[in-house]
Amino acid sequence: MTAIKLDGELLATEVKKDLIKRIEALAIKGITPGLGTILVGDDGPSKNYVSMKHRDCQDLGMHSKEVTLPATTEQNDISEAVQAFNKDPEIHAFIIQYPFPKGLDYETELMNVLPHKDADGLHPVNLGKLVQGIPAPLACTPAGIQMLLSRFEVPIEGKHIVVVGRGLTIGRPLANLLSLKRPNANAVVTVVHTGASDISSYTRQADILIAAAGSPGMITADMVKPGAAVVGAGVSFSGKKLVSDVADEVNSVAGWISPRIGGVGPMTRALLMANTVSAAEKSKND
Repeated sequence: MTAIKLDGELLATEVKKDLIKRIEALAIKGITPGLGTILVGDDGPSKNYVSMKHRDCQDLGMHSKEVTLPATTEQNDISEAVQAFNKDPEIHAFIIQYPFPKGLDYETELMNVLPHKDADGLHPVNLGKLVQGIPAPLACTPAGIQMLLSRFEVPIEGKHIVVVGRGLTIGRPLANLLSLKRPNANAVVTVVHTGASDISSYTRQADILIAAAGSPGMITADMVKPGAAVVGAGVSFSGKKLVSDVADEVNSVAGWISPRIGGVGPMTRALLMANTVSAAEKSKND
């Protein structure tokens, strides 16, 4: 069996084409969507990811502004950067890049972000609205995964989805999103984590298996139900190489699979841009 590729690069290109139309419509009204980023410290992957976000903005004709602070910065300096973006009318949404250097409190600064300017969709207010099924900025990676599954016609409604990983950025919001009673959702969702005694006893039951634990190669072929859709959402670095939670051998068992490069990542960035454009569209009506 050769799995169907869940091509995030292809779908992200489609999403961006639609965003360009929306951005052009805003330009007629004198509005340019603006994204802000706050990067603290010198973590290599974080720096690379932030630079890609600004490159996306440039490609789409959006405005962007970056604040970079050293690892030795004080908490108050981060708070001031957050408040500056909160007050900046040219910045419609912004992100605080995670992780922070040791000794600095990320959660406090996330709480300081105005919910309607939360480009990542991770503010507790927005996560609470997700649980209630109320429209709000969605967490980018979960929203991107849902769109990826839908675009490649993976059946979701009524299917058993197993999410490996319970993190704030993927596992928990994704489980809530896919269990909502709405199109491209309404699934039966099980969340497991690395503390489970036998993860494979859960994963082999999954019609859709989403690995989001950040544990390289933890999902092997014998852990996957033949024909299942498999999404590698958790990644880590081995030196400079990006490594997926899903081992390469799974390709021979899965019905659909996201590639290690060009799968979930491009969708996360595309949905970040979409959240920013939506915030700009809302601002013209406020």
